[in-house]
Amino acid sequence: MSSKLSTVFAGISMKSPVMSASGTFGFGLEYSDFVPLQALGAVVVKGTTLAPRAGNTGHRIAETPSGMLNSVGLENPGVDEVIKHILPQLVPYETPVIVNISASTVEEYGLLANKLSRAPIAALEINISCPNVKQGGMVFGVEEESAAAVVASVKQNTDKPIITKLSPNVTDIASMARAVEQAGTDAISLINTLQGMVIDIHSWRPVLGNVMGGLSGPAVKPVAVRMVYQVAQAVSVPIIGMGGITTADDAVEFFLAGASAVAVGTANFANPRAILDITQGLEDYLSMKGLDHVSQLVGQVKL
Repeated sequence: MSSKLSTVFAGISMKSPVMSASGTFGFGLEYSDFVPLQALGAVVVKGTTLAPRAGNTGHRIAETPSGMLNSVGLENPGVDEVIKHILPQLVPYETPVIVNISASTVEEYGLLANKLSRAPIAALEINISCPNVKQGGMVFGVEEESAAAVVASVKQNTDKPIITKLSPNVTDIASMARAVEQAGTDAISLINTLQGMVIDIHSWRPVLGNVMGGLSGPAVKPVAVRMVYQVAQAVSVPIIGMGGITTADDAVEFFLAGASAVAVGTANFANPRAILDITQGLEDYLSMKGLDHVSQLVGQVKL
């Protein structure tokens, strides 16, 4: 892979700044028949909780114009199973692994961080923005004080770099970013999904078993680019931009807005090789523009 894309993000060396987004790429192993995991910038695994979770009941997915709603509800086997049986299988790929963690209390976030502090991973991504669980998740992501408390708890329990994933379902995204930066986060990722709802006009019932879900895909991209731009103006920690990235052109927008890396989510469902296609397209774009490194794009939007 070209040296134009090699990146050090929050102290993590990556072959490229293009990675998977949590919740759309399983634990990475599910995609290994389609994608050489060693070619990715990083694998961000699905949301992991202290105890196993079965997820939400009923319909979990609904297609929308230019996007999709999901209400999976953090189905996962629990952190002990992840550490014992899943993470060791990712080691041979020599690709940075970032574990997304979610909990119902501040103390649980600390316990998760402590358990994962000795695991073969590059970093932790704190999920304070999941809209699909009734406790925790987004509750922590809409109040500055609680978001900061979660970051501080994780920071006290690990030496790994920590990335805080912000919710777009707030009034002032810049204030949330400043709060988690002051609490010690090493980086910020955004955006998670926007809360939405679809109703079946024949049954008059919500389509999703959880009533509401998280909207993702191209429909949310302009919102995500705007929020990345606003956060980049507010903090000095590096940013992972995400939200509706399906092409290299989409990724370039996020870099220009201020992201130092990007994550690909919903596009993986339609094209399992989307991350590779976007990575190659990004390299081609840099060559077309006569640029030596992807970092020359970061925050360069002209107003």
